[in-house]
Amino acid sequence: MIQHSYHPYHLVDPSPWPYIGACGAFFTTVGAVMYFHYSQSWVLILGLMTLTFTMIVWWRDVIRESTFQGHHTLIVKQGLKYGMILFIISEVFLFVSLFWAFFHSSLAPTIEVGAIWPPRGVYPLNPFSVPLLNTAVLLSSGATVTWAHHAIISGERKEAIIGLTITVLLGIIFTALQAMEYYEAPFTISDSVYGTTFFITTGAHGAHVLIGSSFLLVCLFRLINHQFTRHHHFGFEAAAWYWHFVDVVWLYLFIFMYWWGS
Repeated sequence: MIQHSYHPYHLVDPSPWPYIGACGAFFTTVGAVMYFHYSQSWVLILGLMTLTFTMIVWWRDVIRESTFQGHHTLIVKQGLKYGMILFIISEVFLFVSLFWAFFHSSLAPTIEVGAIWPPRGVYPLNPFSVPLLNTAVLLSSGATVTWAHHAIISGERKEAIIGLTITVLLGIIFTALQAMEYYEAPFTISDSVYGTTFFITTGAHGAHVLIGSSFLLVCLFRLINHQFTRHHHFGFEAAAWYWHFVDVVWLYLFIFMYWWGS
């Protein structure tokens, strides 16, 4: 029996993925605590595997609903745009809280850290070495993702694929450089409030780069498989918005934590 819809909205069918994803997030959190305190990693691995599986099947369902079933009408896409904007705003306030902790400690350093900033005994990284290189890499990726966006709008599919491929590669390079920076850092997360705020804030940004890179990688596969058109490519637009947000956060990180904070 064929059911006809007489409204432009998409009433989503019941899905198990939100519940399974929440369980994966819970296992990941508990597993991280167990790993850090007791060196037991099996719960953490289980949580990460559950989250990865959830991302794959949930993205699959959304792609099917939008590309093949035609559920993403103009008004549905408008709602998705508002949702993505609100999500990015929530991410902005996450980093506001992290920067708040940094400035609270750095603008008026207490006697416990030597009444100076950086705290006594902490040797910060040189902002004009790897951090400056990472800044160039991430800003370049912002330019290439914009190039890919304009190419999609113009119907230049090959150019869009090239631009998006370069963006994903630059995201991977950024992550590799930050991992090297962490490995060679002369301080750790337990070295006073400086180490804590530095690694928590830059680590949160690094996690966002990984998420954004995976987001763009999915968009690249979709672009290669002819799933984006000049007028139907909101999945890519959302990824591009997120990536530009990551770029802007890094500029604040570089200016205040790496340069001014050192």
